[in-house]
Amino acid sequence: MNLVRTKDDPAATRPRQGSALAALAAAQFTVMLATSIVNVALPQIRAGVGLSEGGITWVVNAYGLAFGALLLAGGRAADLLGRRRVLIAGLAVFAGASLAAGLAASPGVLIAARAVQGLGAASVAPAALALTMGLFPAGPGRGRALGVWGAVSGAGGAAGVLLGGVLTQAWGWPWVFHIVALGAALVLITVAKFVPRAGGREAGRFDLLGTATVTLALTCLVWALTSARGAGWTNGGVLGALVGAVTLFAAFAVIERRRPDALIPPRLFSTGRVAAGNLLMTLLGSVWIALFFFLPLYQQQVLGMSPLATGAGQLPLAAANILGAVAAPRVSRRIGATATVTAALLTEAAGLLWLSRISADGNFLGDVLGPSVLVGVGLSIAFVQLTTLAVEGVPGQDAGLAGGLVNTTRQVGGAIGLAALATLAGSVTAHAATHQSHLEALTAGYRAAFAVSAAILAVTALLAVRLTCPSRHARAALPPETSHATTPLQQSHETDRVTQPGDRPVTDLVTGRVARHATDQTTAVNHP
Repeated sequence: MNLVRTKDDPAATRPRQGSALAALAAAQFTVMLATSIVNVALPQIRAGVGLSEGGITWVVNAYGLAFGALLLAGGRAADLLGRRRVLIAGLAVFAGASLAAGLAASPGVLIAARAVQGLGAASVAPAALALTMGLFPAGPGRGRALGVWGAVSGAGGAAGVLLGGVLTQAWGWPWVFHIVALGAALVLITVAKFVPRAGGREAGRFDLLGTATVTLALTCLVWALTSARGAGWTNGGVLGALVGAVTLFAAFAVIERRRPDALIPPRLFSTGRVAAGNLLMTLLGSVWIALFFFLPLYQQQVLGMSPLATGAGQLPLAAANILGAVAAPRVSRRIGATATVTAALLTEAAGLLWLSRISADGNFLGDVLGPSVLVGVGLSIAFVQLTTLAVEGVPGQDAGLAGGLVNTTRQVGGAIGLAALATLAGSVTAHAATHQSHLEALTAGYRAAFAVSAAILAVTALLAVRLTCPSRHARAALPPETSHATTPLQQSHETDRVTQPGDRPVTDLVTGRVARHATDQTTAVNHP
């Protein structure tokens, strides 16, 4: 009997596929790590480089804003220039900017380095997600891959707080950036070794005008929300920035309708699922980054925990996050994605509502541990489901762009949410300080931020029921996928399709059943 496996044998390619997924997941973990690793070190960073109260928020927002504003451009670049090539270049920029941030001796240099770090991340995230989608065609394999993706994304945020605490206490705040630079360099080497080369690029041109317009619009919006915390909502600069943001967003909408190579082409929303997934992801993102901003501050400034203890306190949240992401595909197959995402959002909302009852004389076990577990489970399951919703059924030539869009909505939602919630918390604290102690006033601000976050997620859950509920055209189940599917590595080219009409059946995100796409490329509903 001949037991020699050829390069086309599925069993022979499976280890290589797993190694590639591990490398791509590590890239996503690294950019998520950079989102939260600075949070525990913020008090030390403020003292080390002389940051103002408003400047400390920009250490977080400079990264989040550049990351979110440029993700669409990064996704489009991945489609046009080659996803593996853009991923490697993004990792190199990311590593260099991280090193520069650790060496910064002034607020301007630090904030600029964080912005360039966000630029690198904006190239890494959509390219890595598009490559993952190409490696795993629609079906159970893709569901498991996205479960891994969700686990590392959520765990990256929680692990950032833990690692930030350890490094800050052991070696000082610069090491929260140095370790990210080292990690990015190692991931770059791993990607170069294990992610297969692929040929071909998509045709088209960059939409430079649209990219510049939407980037300026987002910058004006987040700057206004951040500045309002200190200057007030009636400040001329704040009002001018808000007006500028609205004007630029309107101009962007007009530009996109008239350009043949639009940054966000209308075909991307042909299924209706992409729009729903990104809207819900924006709302989820608006509380995600804020959670990892306020919770460490409460632990350190109110409970008096050290950076190391604060970071260790994120372990339950990280463990719950990983557990939820791994379980998400299985839960979705059992009860359907609508019920899954709704329950996940309500679970996270319950955890945040619990956090809204923290007290100035509380403790970790009574005030933080329980809600952290609820938040971790809900966040990870919702993230996996909404990512799937936002990329499923997208034409193959737009895979990178779809990955960029869902990352954009999460990051921009996070930047806007952090700015708004920080403004709210600061206002509540300032008002409470007139008749309460300093710690009680701080706690009141944090409570308000957590309560509003819980309300946002409750509204998001209601919208999820409305937007992802199965339509009368998407109820029929078809026979399960057969075993003659082409192996993922045989299709791992830059031009791989996310889904195409007439391909193998795929699991419908809404119903959790196996269904086939209609023959019309612009149709993603399942016909009875």
